Amino acid sequence: MHTIINSLQSNGSSRSAEVTPVESFRQPNYECQDQGDAIKLDVFVPGVTAAGVDIEARGPDLLITARKAHYVRVNWSTLHLESAQRDYRLRLRLGLAFDYPAMRAEIHEGILSVTLPKRDVVGSHPPLACVA
Repeated sequence: MHTIINSLQSNGSSRSAEVTPVESFRQPNYECQDQGDAIKLDVFVPGVTAAGVDIEARGPDLLITARKAHYVRVNWSTLHLESAQRDYRLRLRLGLAFDYPAMRAEIHEGILSVTLPKRDVVGSHPPLACVA
C-alpha cells in the first residue's frame, strides 16, 4: 500500500483564510412594549457605555450595535472568555410606520432604552411588532 504525503510548501493560499472567524457579535436580550403612540425597546447590554452604542435605521430595520470597553489586564492570561466578552448587535424588522429621526435613546446600568414614535399616516398598515 502506498502512502501519499503532501508537502508543506505554500501554494499561494493562506491556511488562516480557510478558517472561518468566530462571530464577533452576539444578540442581546430585549423587551418590546407598545405605548400607543410609540414603542419602547429595553435592550440589555451589560458592560456598555453610551460611547459604545450605535443605532441606525436601514429601511424597515433598526440596527443597534453596542460595543463594550475592552481592557487588557496586567495579569492577562487566556481564560476562554471570548464568547462572554463579545459585543452586541440587534437587528429588528419594525417596518416603515415609525418616525426614526424622532427616536430617543438612553442607557443606564446596562439597559439601553429606545423610544420610537409612530408616524401618523392615514390608511397605512399598523406597524409590525418587534421581530428579530
